[in-house]
Amino acid sequence: METASFAGLNNVSNGALLDAMAGRFDVLITVDRGLCHQQSIAARPVAVVVLRAPTNAIEDLLPLVPAVLSALGAIKPGSIIEI
Repeated sequence: METASFAGLNNVSNGALLDAMAGRFDVLITVDRGLCHQQSIAARPVAVVVLRAPTNAIEDLLPLVPAVLSALGAIKPGSIIEI
């Protein structure tokens, strides 16, 4: 597991990020609710988990962790899950 920043992908557009993930990562976890409307995910070899929280502050995201862990066990490439 890596952050986009750690992987050197923090300054790329969403489409380029998804392309760069192919072969390196299986799932993108994001708080960007618009990503799924802006990018075609179905044809990509990665899956996307979109976190729906009031903010991206850790205290708002922590309650979503159990659902994320569950989703990671079931999500398939090219699919999107919103939590």
